[in-house]
Amino acid sequence: MTEHILSYITFFPLAGVVLLLLTPRGRDEAVRKVSFTASLITFALSLYPLLRFDRGSFRMQFTESVPWIPAWGVHYSVGVDGISLLMVALTTLLSMIAILSSWTAVRERVKEYMIALLVLETAMLGVFVSTDLFLFYIFWELELIPMFFLIGIWGGPRRHYAAIKFFLYTLAGSVLMMVAILALYVHSGAHPTFDLATLTSAAGGFSPKFQFWVFWAFFMGFAFKVPMFPFHTWLPDAHVEAPTAGSVILAGVLLKMGIYGFLRLAIPLCPRIVLRPETVTIMMALAAVAIIYGALVAMMQKDMKKLVAYSSVSHMGYVMLGIFAYNLQGVSGGILQMFNHGVVTGALFLIVGMLYERRHTRMIADFGGIAKVMPLYAALFLIFTLASIGMPGTNGFIGEFLILIGAFASHYRIAAVVGAFGIILGAGYMLWLYQRVIFNPMVHKSNQGLADLSLREVVTLAPLLILVFWIGFYPAPFLNLLNASVTHLIAPLSAYSVAMLP
Repeated sequence: MTEHILSYITFFPLAGVVLLLLTPRGRDEAVRKVSFTASLITFALSLYPLLRFDRGSFRMQFTESVPWIPAWGVHYSVGVDGISLLMVALTTLLSMIAILSSWTAVRERVKEYMIALLVLETAMLGVFVSTDLFLFYIFWELELIPMFFLIGIWGGPRRHYAAIKFFLYTLAGSVLMMVAILALYVHSGAHPTFDLATLTSAAGGFSPKFQFWVFWAFFMGFAFKVPMFPFHTWLPDAHVEAPTAGSVILAGVLLKMGIYGFLRLAIPLCPRIVLRPETVTIMMALAAVAIIYGALVAMMQKDMKKLVAYSSVSHMGYVMLGIFAYNLQGVSGGILQMFNHGVVTGALFLIVGMLYERRHTRMIADFGGIAKVMPLYAALFLIFTLASIGMPGTNGFIGEFLILIGAFASHYRIAAVVGAFGIILGAGYMLWLYQRVIFNPMVHKSNQGLADLSLREVVTLAPLLILVFWIGFYPAPFLNLLNASVTHLIAPLSAYSVAMLP
């Protein structure tokens, strides 16, 4: 089982798709049960490598490699280190929660909807386990198709516009990423290869000029996906128009693929360029601007979902700030914050979606006094709000604290100061949102009859609630998972840093 566990995890959702295709049309309840069971088993399978993972090793584990297209040097190669394993666990968890949250929210074309979610899960998992760049790119592009349909078919009134915008923006970035991958392949030697480990080992010998062009091609591919300022404009439209499950996956996993690309490809394959002072300055500046810009725009929103979407732009700025600090605290904090953002923002989108399912509006002004009729909802909303603003005792605090320590320890302390100021702005817009929705006077009669959370909705939020406090009070298991991989990632950079940093 150990030899093929990553393949089982990656492709098991497709087994669910096969069962769905055999399920007679119209049996929506059976479709939901089959889909949830497939995602539940996939999540259970992903626990196996978590439990068996050697936390003291930086090497790829549970590896599997077989020739796929030998003439091109393409292999089906998979493996995970601590970074990718954390992303695999996040993907299987959020995919299961996304399907559970869609139980009553989606009533049209349920079968096709669930097929799209399961295909999307396979594509996302494939990105995080691939150790061959050709395979990585195939899974990266595959993810676009189901997400395009999720937004375009089951989305809001402007779904077609949002779906096309999402597709074009991310495809434009993907094309430049493909150019970088092809350049690496051609430049890899007498026996061209897409193998990531081989290319990483050879990266020190690549000329600075070659690394310059490869890095900025990767940058354009991944910056759209993060999304970094000013490449973020597709995000609010996609979030607002996507169904709740689509927003959860989009915020929880898809945005992380861009940052994962920086960690897995751009930084290790272009070590001489990523440490240039001008490169780091640009990345730190963009991260700082994203933190402040995302927070200020979020503060102005009237739509709850759009507010949470712009908060993601701000939070992704923190992640980039930590990663480009190039030290253990910053990079570990950035990766942990990737996971935290998936947990907390995923929960906030679920919270907004549960209210939308009851009132069919997301406008903040349409609510007020919800605590009187939905006390359990108000309590859970408060916990995830506090986690989002980084309150001590929640997971958000651990990630942001490590990021700021890493940023202060770097040569770019002004960016750390900006990040600290962004925390105040984040607390402002999130608490203001909570106050207007939960505590303001109940002026709309339609709010008086709102039902509190059902058992299914509580069960949907429960795993995320546990993670908020688990990481908040005892983050060691998560950081131990990352330490060896992060140390190995930043170690080669230190060989260049003394001479190149200011």
